[in-house]
Amino acid sequence: MGVRMPLLGAVVACAGALSGCRRPDPAPAVPAYRLDAARAAGFAVLSLECVDREYPNKPGNVIENDEQVKPPRALTPAFHGCFDWHSAVHGHCALVRLLLTRPDQPNAAAVRAALGRHLTPARIAGEVAYLGAERNRTFERPYGYGWLLRLAAEVRGFDDPDARAWDAALKPLATLVAERMRDYLGRLSVPVREGTHSSTAFALVHALDYARAVGDRDFATAITARARDFYARDVDCPTHFEPSGEDFVSPCLVEADLMRRVLPAPEFVRWLDRFLPAPGSPRFRTVAEPAEVRDPKDYRIGHLIGLHLQRAASFEGIAGALPAGDARVAAYRALAARHRDAALAKMTEAGYGGAHWLASFAIYLLTGVGQ
Repeated sequence: MGVRMPLLGAVVACAGALSGCRRPDPAPAVPAYRLDAARAAGFAVLSLECVDREYPNKPGNVIENDEQVKPPRALTPAFHGCFDWHSAVHGHCALVRLLLTRPDQPNAAAVRAALGRHLTPARIAGEVAYLGAERNRTFERPYGYGWLLRLAAEVRGFDDPDARAWDAALKPLATLVAERMRDYLGRLSVPVREGTHSSTAFALVHALDYARAVGDRDFATAITARARDFYARDVDCPTHFEPSGEDFVSPCLVEADLMRRVLPAPEFVRWLDRFLPAPGSPRFRTVAEPAEVRDPKDYRIGHLIGLHLQRAASFEGIAGALPAGDARVAAYRALAARHRDAALAKMTEAGYGGAHWLASFAIYLLTGVGQ
């Protein structure tokens, strides 16, 4: 089912001014992966099994005295499972997305019950109190910020009586996190370009989609302006540096995925021409090839499985922003399928180190979040 590299060389027939490339022949169809009710139920189980599982837990909080040493459920009552706070947040995001896109899946009632237990005014008030404390100003910044805003965007877009209650409960926390993100962007002089939790571009992808989903024009304008400041002049992304051994975000691809949201279509095409090499070129090979994952159960080496899912989502998003006649459209979609298949083949080998978070990335890709 994977697409091999020789096809990409044929698809990308020119390597100069790529915005003018045309496909000489129709590109082969990329096999679809069907997220049917049974598969959706399987993904739901992964998140359901961790949102209430408090231990093992990796806290990221600053402790100033003995009184602040408390179990996760006391510190962050809504998002205390799934090994760490951000994974708990995007585990809830995955459950909302499955309920929205596959309401027919067998675990729908359990999904709705779990969300109803956690997304309550009382529990979210506890989250606001915790994140609002001065000692926690950098807690989960920016990765957790991005996922919390993504969760709020998903709930806002769900026309459902329960979702409207979850939306109302989440609003104070989303407002706080958006304010924290805006303040952070105002003080950040250069972006963080790594492929893990500190990635500025990955957080801004989520934050910009949130701002547009909830109609916060000022926040959207601020994000767009800072994205231009950070990335509009970038050229020749060092694709040969990718991936690092514990990446779950592609620095080059996530930047392009953000900028296709920020720039008007013609400007984005010109920017992409300067930023990424042609998909069939030797310089693109390290991004086009899925990475070898030698130890899927290692919590950090297993990040590479998530990298494949994130790359696939970026390839799909970038392809959708290009003109239909652009040769890169077929190439990127073929690469998306290749990375998708590599990730899904490895997910079951990851144990709890992957089960507590990989379902979120898979659902993000397979249900077209942000496309």
